[in-house]
Amino acid sequence: MTKETFTRKVFQGDIPIWIIFMLLCSLSLVEVFSATSTLAYNEANIWTPIARHAMHLTIGFFCVLGLTRMPTRLFPIGGSALMVLAIILLAAVPFVGISVNDASRWIRLFGIQFQPSEIGKLACVVYVAFVLSKINVRMTEKTGFYWIIGGVGIVCFLILLYNLSTAVLLGLVCLLMMFVGNISLIRIGRMMLVLLLLLVALLGVAKIAPETTHRVLPRLETWSNRLTEHLDDRASDNDLVKDDNPHVITDDNYQVSHAKIAIARGGLFGKMPGRSVQRDFLPLAYSDFIFAIIIEELGLVGGTVVLLLYIMLLIRVGIIARRCNRLFQKYLVIGCGLMIVIQALTNMAVAVNLMPVTGQPLPLISRGGTSTVLTCVYFGLILSVSRFGAGMGEEDVAEEEEAEEEKEESVEVVS
Repeated sequence: MTKETFTRKVFQGDIPIWIIFMLLCSLSLVEVFSATSTLAYNEANIWTPIARHAMHLTIGFFCVLGLTRMPTRLFPIGGSALMVLAIILLAAVPFVGISVNDASRWIRLFGIQFQPSEIGKLACVVYVAFVLSKINVRMTEKTGFYWIIGGVGIVCFLILLYNLSTAVLLGLVCLLMMFVGNISLIRIGRMMLVLLLLLVALLGVAKIAPETTHRVLPRLETWSNRLTEHLDDRASDNDLVKDDNPHVITDDNYQVSHAKIAIARGGLFGKMPGRSVQRDFLPLAYSDFIFAIIIEELGLVGGTVVLLLYIMLLIRVGIIARRCNRLFQKYLVIGCGLMIVIQALTNMAVAVNLMPVTGQPLPLISRGGTSTVLTCVYFGLILSVSRFGAGMGEEDVAEEEEAEEEKEESVEVVS
């Protein structure tokens, strides 16, 4: 077996997806090592933060290898079990959740701390893909729509109690999957209208009875403050342009201000990896605002390359989906791609102050345990579909094996 054949046997599936995956992992190791300087100061061993991140990436890499070899027909069964588990874990968060950074989003089981919302996102993507694939086969379009609203609605509501941005992100991805799955635009429009009315009613109740609302939705005040701060900050930026007044950094705009400073320092080509200054001032520089550190160290060119990697991922996902014959595989790969790319765009928009602070990490680049491993799982699902659903990568392996066999036979004949 040649070295090329061995490599193709290990990295099965769509090669461009593998390249994007490996590039993002490599960039993650470099930038997280640079951005975790504040964490390293508090550790007895300065290598502890990056070693922990590398361990999560390694676990995720083996998850990708395992899923790439798993036929896609097994995913609906696993998705159903994962959906039930996610609902149970999400329902338990308000009672046994661990508070980190003033938010109870984590659960600890058997010594492992993780975010159930990440499991809920993955479960919903598989669930929606499965239901969409059964429309006009085992159920009507109307029935399938209500099945999706019921399952996704429960998960989104449970996440909404403590993490609005994740609930909105998940709802948006599932909405786009329904649009791709030919769900009636009238049904989707009615659902969005109902959600809008519910949001207006919630805001009205919050104004009338803020204490009661805070007991039910403890994060409501935080969401409202972040939106207000974002609008005020954008207004102050316009005032600075008009009046040429100095910008004052306060506790309210501290994160956004230092993110802007990092981006401004980056210029076209950046200060080079490891030379960031704002990593020591910017809270969560290794997670929520790592894109600002990337621009400071790699410049506008580096930030554009990162953006293009995610765009190329979405393009490849579209190509894979078009080559799939089965509807479940088609919807699954689209859902996984949308989840990764929309979350990435959200993180980037926050870093450049186009959106309020949401707390969404940059997929596969930001430091994190559950998020990193689950993002690798999305890549594993995409590669599995590319292999078993679209047949990508299998032709090259077959040709190489056939050529190797012919070579061995010719050697035997000569001998």
